[in-house]
Amino acid sequence: MRTEHRTAPRRWAAALIALTATAGLTGPAAIAEPAPPHFADGHGITVVGQPEWHSARTFTITVRTDQVPEHPVLPGQVSGEHVVMVTLPDGYDGTTRYPVHYTLHGSPEYPNAVQNMEITEAATAGVPLITVEPDGGGRGWYTNWVAPGSSGVQNWETFHLDQLIPLIDDNLATIATREGRAISGHSMGGFGAFHYAEHRPDLFRYVGSFSGDLDLLNPEIRAAVTASTRWDGAGTPLDPTEAIFGSPVWPNDGIWNAQSPAQHVDALRGMGVAIYAGNGGNLLDDPVLAIAENRVRETAVVTAANLAAAGIPHDFLDYGDGSGWGEGCNGKHAQRACLQADHDDYVGRIMDVLQHP
Repeated sequence: MRTEHRTAPRRWAAALIALTATAGLTGPAAIAEPAPPHFADGHGITVVGQPEWHSARTFTITVRTDQVPEHPVLPGQVSGEHVVMVTLPDGYDGTTRYPVHYTLHGSPEYPNAVQNMEITEAATAGVPLITVEPDGGGRGWYTNWVAPGSSGVQNWETFHLDQLIPLIDDNLATIATREGRAISGHSMGGFGAFHYAEHRPDLFRYVGSFSGDLDLLNPEIRAAVTASTRWDGAGTPLDPTEAIFGSPVWPNDGIWNAQSPAQHVDALRGMGVAIYAGNGGNLLDDPVLAIAENRVRETAVVTAANLAAAGIPHDFLDYGDGSGWGEGCNGKHAQRACLQADHDDYVGRIMDVLQHP
């Protein structure tokens, strides 16, 4: 295990202290570009919106799935329609095959937020890598819900792992093996990335968490997840507090324990692992986001300790107050400068390992 303490390279955060937050809720405006590949239906997914360019390298598709036929929506979203954002490498011609990086957004956030697109494009400029950011819902938590209410079936994990990945492989020139696939995520998405990698280590060669909620045994994280079901800022309609992982109270909290990434790291053996977190920096400077980052860092510490105890190599990028990590980063949660530095570093790491042209 290598822990790196680097001094050289709103919304949900209040509820972590209420819940986790991300920035940039607005999707990018469409611009005219040549049409990318046509997407065919398959694997339980129906393509209801063919690719629409948002920049020279990034387009979105809109799909429906029988695994999440309706879902709590944020303003502007349509229940049951899921936007997937794809960033292609420079020079993509449909014949050369590229590795794919799946990156998962936080809560409450849109997969096609302008910030997400810009961070991805900056981190992958000149890199032979396809990036896919699927819709994870305002509070989907990248899992199959155990007791959904009026929202109905919410099988986010099945949607992403069993349907979306093969759909992408069918319609884009990908290296469709474990050696050509990585996953990461921010905040709620960091949980999702580790959760998915632990459940399906056959799919991913590398996993990364950017200030992720990795420890479901942590009472603050449990409070954040259950609070999300009753907060319309994470989507409407609202759901029962036990909808996602069941009761969080012992002795009925078995699903929380079973699905917690921090305690099930053994499945990551043989996989590249990178964990990123700050300490929140100056508490007087945006205390909500400072506290939020400080608390999710505790879940990173627990996860790293369990990885070390299991003898699993990993990198803990523990960048403190952000000094020197990224220009403008001061260690806060969902801070663009910190996230850009996280992505820049992670892309470099995965490209050292993934098969690519």
